[in-house]
Amino acid sequence: MNLTISGHHLDVTPAIRAYVETKLERVTRHFDHVIDMNVTLSVDKLQHKIEVNVHLRGKDIHVEATEPDMYAAIDLVADKLDRQVLKHKEKRYSDRHSDAMKYQTGQESHEIQETQQPAA
Repeated sequence: MNLTISGHHLDVTPAIRAYVETKLERVTRHFDHVIDMNVTLSVDKLQHKIEVNVHLRGKDIHVEATEPDMYAAIDLVADKLDRQVLKHKEKRYSDRHSDAMKYQTGQESHEIQETQQPAA
């Protein structure tokens, strides 16, 4: 995974960089098909804004959060991103599973129709 952290009107300190890396590491534990992440930290009128763009295989996810405290904003955006990645993962795997179930139910109904035909 390629992680890019940049600051807009803000110097990204090593402490903030380490905190962002540990919080966003949780996403790769749930879903390992993350290609890259772009994190933008900014300050505007005492509000700290965090924007995260995640490029997954087949989908891009954008999450942002605004809080008076930088670390609270990072926590909030990590939680939002975690929920969206899990939702995407569940959709991917439920689609695969439902296709298999459709095939099985179609095959079973075909077998039932063959057994119900009267003998001539």
